[in-house]
Amino acid sequence: MCGIVGGVAERHVAAVLIEGLKKLEYRGYDSAGVALLENGQINRAREAGKVALLEASVKTSKIDGNIGIAHTRWATHGKPTQDNAHPHMSGDVAVVHNGIIENYQELKNELEQAGYVFKSQTDSEVVAHLVHQALQQHNNLLKAVQTIVPRLHGAYALGIIDAKHSDELIAVRQGSPLVLGLGIGENFIGSDQLALLPVTNRFIYLEEGDIVRLTRSDVEIYHQGERVSRAVNELDISVSSSDKGGFKHYMLKEIYEQPDAIQHTLSVGLDHNQLKDDFLSSGTEVLPAIQHVQIIACGTSYHAGMVAKYWCEQLIGLSCQVEIASEFRYRSPVVLNNTLFIYISQSGETADTLAALRDIKKRAAATQKNIVSLALCNVPTSSLVRETDLHLLTQAGPEIGVASTKAFTTQLAALMLLVLKLGKINGSLTATQEQELVQALWQTPKIINQCLALDKDIEAMSRQFVEKRHTLFLGRGTQYPIALEGALKLKEISYIHAEGYAAGELKHGPLALVDNDMPVVVLAANDYMLDKLKSNMQEVQARGGELFVFADEHSGIANSDRQHVVYIPTANAWIAPIVYSVPVQLLSYHVAVLRGTDVDQPRNLAKSVTVE
Repeated sequence: MCGIVGGVAERHVAAVLIEGLKKLEYRGYDSAGVALLENGQINRAREAGKVALLEASVKTSKIDGNIGIAHTRWATHGKPTQDNAHPHMSGDVAVVHNGIIENYQELKNELEQAGYVFKSQTDSEVVAHLVHQALQQHNNLLKAVQTIVPRLHGAYALGIIDAKHSDELIAVRQGSPLVLGLGIGENFIGSDQLALLPVTNRFIYLEEGDIVRLTRSDVEIYHQGERVSRAVNELDISVSSSDKGGFKHYMLKEIYEQPDAIQHTLSVGLDHNQLKDDFLSSGTEVLPAIQHVQIIACGTSYHAGMVAKYWCEQLIGLSCQVEIASEFRYRSPVVLNNTLFIYISQSGETADTLAALRDIKKRAAATQKNIVSLALCNVPTSSLVRETDLHLLTQAGPEIGVASTKAFTTQLAALMLLVLKLGKINGSLTATQEQELVQALWQTPKIINQCLALDKDIEAMSRQFVEKRHTLFLGRGTQYPIALEGALKLKEISYIHAEGYAAGELKHGPLALVDNDMPVVVLAANDYMLDKLKSNMQEVQARGGELFVFADEHSGIANSDRQHVVYIPTANAWIAPIVYSVPVQLLSYHVAVLRGTDVDQPRNLAKSVTVE
């Protein structure tokens, strides 16, 4: 949520900062702004709406400078207006802020009593005034920021400049991601390395509590008042890997990237027809003692965890619980000894998931229970990866569309690798089962390519959803979480109210909603639940419902007047959830395009949820 870009350079940086904001648009935002320091003066431009409006404003006003900070805002405190857009200023100080200052009202009251006048409804403006106030006592920008940071409660990242300190930029990371980009005669900050790829491929990933002073020639990193060093990472991600590559939308591009992304993810853990011994990070000697699995995640990642629960319990006989991170962290959960906690997050910066991890680590230390933490993540440098005992990285590559696609299917692929690993360790997985599932996994990219070839058929089906207001998605067994995921995708990007249900639950309530204006999407894989699912479909038809079915080509389900079928290539029943994710993604995509919504940046949503 929100995006920060900043830089100190020998050249003018306005164009660099604007381009960086464009790279961060995927995070979700509703206003944008920039502050540029030149000739001892800070000039600011802010606009409600898209970065393109800000870019036009900057060009019209012809402002620029060698030092600047820029921001895309996702509204929390205050409406998405120009006055609430960042950067915020107090005198000669300009600030951009991601996250939430939880005690802002208390600080605001204090500052107002000291004579400061607030011009926005945001929590962020208190930071600008606090820095300005501290500079009256410390004519040193770094010292002023170090003085006020302990007063700020919450999770945040900051970028700060001051007209009287015309050769430096101060940055702070406290609970919200921030990276440094290193150049020659220039240095940058960004919420995401993608924002800085056009100017550098050398990055430093800041730790919690780091405060940084950037100049053209140096970066000084301080932690708890002491200067520290952090590793420099060189990335080989190209700028082109984060563009649309000829597709109309990022989401469609990322749907079509899934066969390769899954192939790369599988290659991490598979060697021909068997599991690699060492595909997890070091420390796997603790796994033989594991008796329980607890999965913590949010949104789409939570649905991936739900699929893994079926795999854990039915394939390898290991008890598994799955919980939404924002609920788990507040309910004083009972933590069992010898539990593997799996934390799933595409970005590795999801606030609730990180908070749950940190809480469980404290509980484990206090009770001396054997708790092992594992991150399943797409970003190797993320907080989640750094703070867990083990990690398994998906190989999805940059995912820009807010509605997750390839991150989800690679999570499923990685989770199956992990389940196979656990089953092999505890002896519940036979060599024959392992070989069968490994071969099925290797077939998955090919089958998904066959699903992508059905795009035109799915687009034709999608036309019947355009005028609808509600949709039901039904699945049984491992397809139930895919039904939830399909409903989430449709509501995220087309704004149609959609709900996913276990099909056996129809008669316990949802059947009351079924009529001739309620499309019902059914996921009919050829598994042990297929006959039960067919009975549920008959219940819908008996009430005048219209069925839209993604059915296995050998399922025996036929087209009829009120039953529209797209046939899906046969896949191993355990792997089928990965395969059936693709048609529901395509359905949601085409419905959204036909309805004219903003597919890649749906309203009110953000890609990386770094605030509670």
